[in-house]
Amino acid sequence: MAEPLDPRVQALLDREACRDLVHRLARGIDRCDAELVRSVFHPDATDDHGLFRGTAAAFVPWVMEVLAGMVRTQHVIGNILIELDGDVARGESYFVAHHVLPGEAGETFMVAAGRYLDRFTRRNGTWKIAHRHAVYDWSSSAPSTDIWDRARLADHAFGARGPADPSYAHFGAG
Repeated sequence: MAEPLDPRVQALLDREACRDLVHRLARGIDRCDAELVRSVFHPDATDDHGLFRGTAAAFVPWVMEVLAGMVRTQHVIGNILIELDGDVARGESYFVAHHVLPGEAGETFMVAAGRYLDRFTRRNGTWKIAHRHAVYDWSSSAPSTDIWDRARLADHAFGARGPADPSYAHFGAG
């Protein structure tokens, strides 16, 4: 029988498992990877993004449809505070979400910043998100000033949504 871990080490492992969920969810959103987004939630999880309030199972197709109307997104996760209480943890993760939106007069660059308030639960030894609440602190928008001519810069690697993104080959290369 294995010896129990030092409680301090176990707390580090538990926090890291929760932190990994936050990062994987941001990646899933930016890559429009519905399976990855779905994988970070418990089956009975809920989500409150203001415009959407409901089950995580219903959030996934809703957010994929919202993202389909955008050219690109990038979520940058900042400060993450996670407090543990047995098999429950509460987290606050700062985010800055960059969105490029199409428009008749050209693309718009919109930034939204706030915090994700997550409740994580460990079930059968696995941490997942049980509830996420997005809290918005500020936003800004302006015409996009992206200067990269993607068609002419064939030697550059540019991000893409889904498995065409270079990160899928990178992680799949094992």
